[in-house]
Amino acid sequence: MNYPRDMRGYGAEPPKANWPNGAKIAVQFVVNYEEGGENCVLHGDAGSEAFLSEIVGAASWPDQRHWNMESIYEYGARAGFWRLHRLFTQNEIPVTVYGVATALQRSPEQVQAMLEANWEIASHGLKWIEYKDFSREDEKAALVKAVALHQAVTGKRPTGWYLGRCSENTVDLVTEEGGFAYISDAYDDDLPYWRRHAERDQLIIPYTLDCNDMRFATPQGFNSGDQFETYLRDTFDTLYAEGEAGAPKMMNIGLHCRLIGRPGRLAALKRFVDYARSHEDVWFARRIDIADHWAKEHPPEVVRERPSLMDETGFVAKYGGVFEHSPWIAQRAHQAGLGFANDTADGLHHAMKIQFRLADEDARLAVLNAHPDLAGKLAAANRLTAESTNEQASAGLDSLTDEERATFTRLNTAYVEKHGFPFIIAVKGLSKDDILQAFETRIDNSREEEFHTACRQVERIALLRLKDLLP
Repeated sequence: MNYPRDMRGYGAEPPKANWPNGAKIAVQFVVNYEEGGENCVLHGDAGSEAFLSEIVGAASWPDQRHWNMESIYEYGARAGFWRLHRLFTQNEIPVTVYGVATALQRSPEQVQAMLEANWEIASHGLKWIEYKDFSREDEKAALVKAVALHQAVTGKRPTGWYLGRCSENTVDLVTEEGGFAYISDAYDDDLPYWRRHAERDQLIIPYTLDCNDMRFATPQGFNSGDQFETYLRDTFDTLYAEGEAGAPKMMNIGLHCRLIGRPGRLAALKRFVDYARSHEDVWFARRIDIADHWAKEHPPEVVRERPSLMDETGFVAKYGGVFEHSPWIAQRAHQAGLGFANDTADGLHHAMKIQFRLADEDARLAVLNAHPDLAGKLAAANRLTAESTNEQASAGLDSLTDEERATFTRLNTAYVEKHGFPFIIAVKGLSKDDILQAFETRIDNSREEEFHTACRQVERIALLRLKDLLP
């Protein structure tokens, strides 16, 4: 059972973005153009719009027009858009538009202004409605219509996609469509990343709901422009400092014509624009520019076998020997569910050691007893596993003098008689003298202490073996 969510991402060391000209941060403004594409009985919808307006907590009116809601959306097209257009063109800041196809169709002057400003117009779907309850087939049909209408309206098919009110199928469907340089229906990172689906590597450029003026229209959101500006500045400063430290990131800023386009809010946005422009080494980019850069600087990795996607038989065959002669640990780890986070040595070890620790004491004792004595009879008879043979050889235990072998034999016998299981130590990086010293020290410990120590050594041996198999 595969766990499809990726809780690891880039981990503790994200890749170097290498933004153009050594920029410390990439700042990306999105103008969401939804006005004229929202729920409305005039558009054939079942009721009025209820999302993202000055009427916080509004409910849809079934089979009725909501005059106030409609006029609020109209403000975005009639006035708010042009304020944003002036702000960004006067400051020569490139913009990406998330354009709802039916909204663009109803706004010829605004579309022409976007094109003349060389703004990227990405697709925001066919209509600004909820898609969560669409069947896969119906959502796919809406996607096809959105692309066709977008191309007819703008003269160019969209190469970026953000549906926003998406379903669990959206990202897969857009990936399968095959014509998009990036998808932004994700909020899970500060950098782009590749997602593999249907034998395709699809670039994901995550979006934002925090640096987003939508919070002017939600409970516990921004109550004034100052709050919005402060939050944007704090975000910028944090990411800029990370860039100065050698780990540049991307800052997304989401805007809506009917929200930020109000005069009292636009003033706050203008102050932030001035603040960001006052810094050196800032890359103001469209999302398509970021996509092109990432594809060039960080192309998708060569596909390798991922443990989380293996069937149980194949998984146990490959990883069942990580814990000595105990394939049940690998089997239980697979049955418990593996995900993206388990596709590295550390991640897979995490899943397997959990199953080892959850087992009762008798089962763990059996794992301890599955390990051979160090430089013991099995080694002399060449009956060790390949892993144990290589590990013992790395510490010089395959080339002992007669006196050293006698010492190991004496200690092995005494240890097993006292504790009831073999002396276990991860020998990688140790010399035979190091091992003998640890042997002589630990033999006097209590059984409880040694049982705990031996279990942790077994886990360490498993990790070292996994690191030979996985990155």
